[in-house]
Amino acid sequence: METQEIPHHSLTYGTSRLAPAISLVDRAKEIEMAEESVQLHLHGKLEVIANQIRRLKEEAELILKRAEKDIELHKARCQFEKKPGQTIHLYKKENGNYFSLLSPKEWGGHPPHPYQGTYIMNPDRSFTELFLDSKD
Repeated sequence: METQEIPHHSLTYGTSRLAPAISLVDRAKEIEMAEESVQLHLHGKLEVIANQIRRLKEEAELILKRAEKDIELHKARCQFEKKPGQTIHLYKKENGNYFSLLSPKEWGGHPPHPYQGTYIMNPDRSFTELFLDSKD
């Protein structure tokens, strides 16, 4: 049967008769240092997790805001079938928003109602806003 060697720093007495005895004060200091080290390590890991939670919360809030915006855009009146990849333009009337295939430029720069933005519907039915150049 193999004997397992015990490290000398975990013993109360030296490993040989000539080695000085390890005092209880030394042992207490060693335990205190180990506790401090573990606490620092633990604090560091928990801080990393807390930062990850904050980032995930921010990402979740952004996803929810985008979903709310997409739902509002789907509620806008539309006299044509919206297709993924199609560029559509949002205008505002007194009784609500509506989509048009005509851009402000195609209205001669004077659309009949206030222009609200230009969008493309994605394959997942979410919307991406396009920022048109003033020449468009």
